[in-house]
Amino acid sequence: MAGLSSFVGLVVVLALVVGSGDETHRATPGAPAAGGPRPGAAAATLHLLEEAVESRDADAARALAPADDPVAVDLLGAVAGNAEALDVVEFSARYVDETGAVAPDGSWTAEVAMTWGFAGFDREPASTEVAVTFVADGDDTAIRRFGGADGLEPLWLQGPLEVRRTEQALVMVSASRPAADREVATYARRVARGADVVRRVLPGWRPSAVVEVPASAAALDASLGAVEGTYGGIAAVTTTADGTESPDAPVHVFVNPDVTRGLRGAGAQVVMSHELVHVATDAATGVVDLWLLEGFADYVALRDVRLPLTTTAGRAIDLVRRDGVPRRLPGTTEFDTRAADLEAAYELAWLACDTLANEIGERALVDVYRRASDGTPVAAALKRHDVTVDALVKWWRDRLASLAS
Repeated sequence: MAGLSSFVGLVVVLALVVGSGDETHRATPGAPAAGGPRPGAAAATLHLLEEAVESRDADAARALAPADDPVAVDLLGAVAGNAEALDVVEFSARYVDETGAVAPDGSWTAEVAMTWGFAGFDREPASTEVAVTFVADGDDTAIRRFGGADGLEPLWLQGPLEVRRTEQALVMVSASRPAADREVATYARRVARGADVVRRVLPGWRPSAVVEVPASAAALDASLGAVEGTYGGIAAVTTTADGTESPDAPVHVFVNPDVTRGLRGAGAQVVMSHELVHVATDAATGVVDLWLLEGFADYVALRDVRLPLTTTAGRAIDLVRRDGVPRRLPGTTEFDTRAADLEAAYELAWLACDTLANEIGERALVDVYRRASDGTPVAAALKRHDVTVDALVKWWRDRLASLAS
């Protein structure tokens, strides 16, 4: 995944729909009464879910949950509500296969191939498999939950959301968060300010970003299909919405609210500006040396922030004083999300890019980044500006030694 911030064919079985008063009952002909996997009936239920999402019909969606499970009823209703607020398009859900054992209550989990997109922002739909828990509900097959089984759990399928849509941004915040209505407005403002920051260096970018804010760090891991704790110390990450590396996959900014709530205004804004650089440069689906990828994003985000180096590079300075001047630019090991000196790695990368801009100019730095993101080796991109990697490393090490003295 790119862009971490340290600031931190459908099988359709005929279903009969019979209405009685305010209640809707689904009967699937020939479905066995016992618990356990019923793929045909589950596929029919998924088809009804597609219809409910497409029509934004919350009542129809709620009818797909077990009648005696109010949590599931609320969840399914929220999914339809979220679909309306987010303007979900190209939604499909195709039953693939069961995963794991049948639970004591007869429920089972299956992988479901899903697609979805957000109109006006996603050029192509996300496409991935999502775990769905099904359970027999009388003669029907109902949906209990989405996600789990160590797979990706899209935020819009986790529960109700607060949504804010502007010309530049689509922001969604888990409604379970305190003051979520205020948070969604705050994030929308940060995107607007961050877009201005990015365009000062990358004037050709037309701002367009989707920002997802789950309920917690654990919910962020679930949204990304990661092991719990993977992103616990990360303020935000920009990556594909479906976890794939497809160049056509939609790219969103995912925020860790447990980290960002502890940041002051300036720090939280730098996080958002940093992530928007990744959006603007398609960093999530590109292959760029990590020191350049993250250092360039921080260079843009911090370019006009008036703070002393003891603040913006304090952890890097402490690292140099403790361990000495590093001999190489930070790479995969240093940028591991659980690395002890992760924040220092970001600062070291920023100082490398800032030093390069001081030596060859900002326009040349941008050119190096663009060429590298297009697949040109960094050494070759630097050579066009009469610079070698060794020269850059020397300039960078000299500056680190001076700062730490």
